Amino acid sequence: MITLQHAYIVGGFFFAALALLSLLDQANARRLGNAAFYALLALSFWAGHALGDFGNGLLALGLVLVAVIGLGQGKPPTTTKEERRASAERRGNMLFLPALIIPAVALAGTLVVQYTEWGPVLIQEQHKTLVSLVLGVLIAVGVLMLWLKPPLIAPLQEGRRLMDSVGWAAILPQMLASLGAVFLAAGVGEQVGAVFSDYIPGLEESRTMAVVAYCIGMALFTIIMGNAFAAFPVMTAAVGLPFVILGLGGDPARVCAIGMLAGFCGTLMTPMAANFNVVPANLLELPDRKAALNGVIRAQIPTALPLLLANIILMRLLAFP
Repeated sequence: MITLQHAYIVGGFFFAALALLSLLDQANARRLGNAAFYALLALSFWAGHALGDFGNGLLALGLVLVAVIGLGQGKPPTTTKEERRASAERRGNMLFLPALIIPAVALAGTLVVQYTEWGPVLIQEQHKTLVSLVLGVLIAVGVLMLWLKPPLIAPLQEGRRLMDSVGWAAILPQMLASLGAVFLAAGVGEQVGAVFSDYIPGLEESRTMAVVAYCIGMALFTIIMGNAFAAFPVMTAAVGLPFVILGLGGDPARVCAIGMLAGFCGTLMTPMAANFNVVPANLLELPDRKAALNGVIRAQIPTALPLLLANIILMRLLAFP
């Protein structure tokens, strides 16, 4: 049976390879920092379950320390921009095929485990979607290797190039999700819920008010925190669970799914979402990253606000049987 631990092992090998390649990259003046950063990530994937809370906390602090000292931009020996452009022109839209393999395999694996008797024998049922996603990535890489026939190390070098471009922001979602869990354990959710209950009229009786408060609260808290994964445990404990689900009978799966989408609307409108909004500026190597970040956010706000309204309407219509 393929389990979540096998997926973690694959991720650990990937980051360990990036650490080794970074260490050998003489063109990167900060190669030691990059190598340490990726090595700590590999250790987290391989041994996080054995380190305990204190050990993982020290590991997270180590990642932050290395990021503060600074990461460099590696120079992996990959194809040039001209070569990539020529390949894209030659193969056209067929280049999207490997990218589509990943969600297709993830969906197929989830459905197989869910609706067949032999699926749970192959893939761990509890983590079927995540395991299937990793399988999809491996299959897509295999298809690319057979089709394009690049050097064997090309996927790792290209992965390092992209990871170096994104930098520390690549792990920001995990860090902020952990922060959300800390806030939840500290009782922030209950305090936020008390504030909402005191200042929002009709929250306990009106489904519409409860839905509006939850969705807008998810978006606003995401704007503050920078990530919907950090906002989700706090706002769900504050409003979603006590008012929308338990108090007014909302379906938990639908409330939580749409609530997370409402949080993503906040992601589109905040510079705190560095992992999301800084990435375009970094990957495009724009000279003025701050101006580019502001431009990205301004361009996304006209999309984010109608989407937030749509999520409110969807939750109000679909969440209550």
